[in-house]
Amino acid sequence: MTKIYSLISITLFLFSFNVSFAQKIQTGAERVEEYLHCFEGMKVGIVANQTSLIGKTHLVDSLISLGVNLRAIYCPEHGFRGEAEAGAKINSSIDEKTNLPIISLYGNNKKPKKEEFVQNDIIVFDLQDVGTRFYTYISTLHYVMEACAESNIPLIVLDRPNPNAFYIDGPVLKDTSLVSFVGMHPVPIVYGMTIGEYASMINGEGWLGTSSKRVIGEVGKLTCKLIIIPIENYTHHTPYSLPIYPSPNLKTDNAIALYPSICWFEGTPISVGRGTETPFEIIGFPNYQPIRYKTKEIISFTPTVIKGVSDNPPYKNQQCKGLKLKLEHHEGINLSYLKEMYDAFPNKDNFFQPFFDKLAGTKDLKAQIKQNLHLKDIKKTWKKDLKEFKKIREKYLIYK
Repeated sequence: MTKIYSLISITLFLFSFNVSFAQKIQTGAERVEEYLHCFEGMKVGIVANQTSLIGKTHLVDSLISLGVNLRAIYCPEHGFRGEAEAGAKINSSIDEKTNLPIISLYGNNKKPKKEEFVQNDIIVFDLQDVGTRFYTYISTLHYVMEACAESNIPLIVLDRPNPNAFYIDGPVLKDTSLVSFVGMHPVPIVYGMTIGEYASMINGEGWLGTSSKRVIGEVGKLTCKLIIIPIENYTHHTPYSLPIYPSPNLKTDNAIALYPSICWFEGTPISVGRGTETPFEIIGFPNYQPIRYKTKEIISFTPTVIKGVSDNPPYKNQQCKGLKLKLEHHEGINLSYLKEMYDAFPNKDNFFQPFFDKLAGTKDLKAQIKQNLHLKDIKKTWKKDLKEFKKIREKYLIYK
């Protein structure tokens, strides 16, 4: 009899575990009942793009249908509908569906102007991040928080899962001269936080209202009134496949997983597949000959103009040879791709361009690759800074 009761107990435990494990992730945006009351009697501005969805309905459309008084849409890099390639100029305009003004937060207007914000009583922020320092949505977040703090306007962040939240890796940005829109804070390339947790860290570490010296310890005096609507049924290790790609050239889970390891090629002559159907899943250049990847199948690809995605890709209309990449065993940032392309590129003096250091967040990596330092030894130079960052990060985690 005891054995029967034990068997029943184990069965019930496993059943409850599986039910709990199978519970659907609910993004902050989907938890409407948690934040709708905040908009009563308020004029509302929204920072959003094509990823700002509740199911298959855009958050803007959902809020309007619920009677929320939306006054303006603020959009980041790639535009409100997500149809512009990286670095493309985004013009302010009118959304045809809602007739709401769209104000670009890119180009010369990265930080909202005070006159653009004073019409709002509250701002809501809902963008899908991919968890890397050089993905510019966290920089947009910083500037929106700063503008809110200066105008005493509360900010609601509707949190979303980070598909790269399960690890922390890469050099920490500490060099003030390298602070830019692709790296504003003293964090590693992969920081292992959701965008809601990251917002708390920006506030808590005093990164608002400082000069560029904030990366070496300067603390600002501004604090944003911050409300975070957390994700339900989520931890940093919960697998999450994005329902819609976050930008025109990150179209698959594989590309998003590879992104931390190959984005810095944008500061070199190496193509990452812009102008092809598989951007950020292939790397190469004309006449590439493998060094360490001789056993891999070498592919050919020809970048072309893809309207709204790649208007002027590197090596346009030139045949390139390279590698098709697939991340199968995740061990953090993979430096072997960088080493391979550097060794294979014929003109070493022109390999590292100024933008590379800004993407890497350090001038050391370039020198280490040139010196042929072992890749494991390069990663060892990151350890101390990563350990210090993890202590900071721990204070702001929501999903422990």
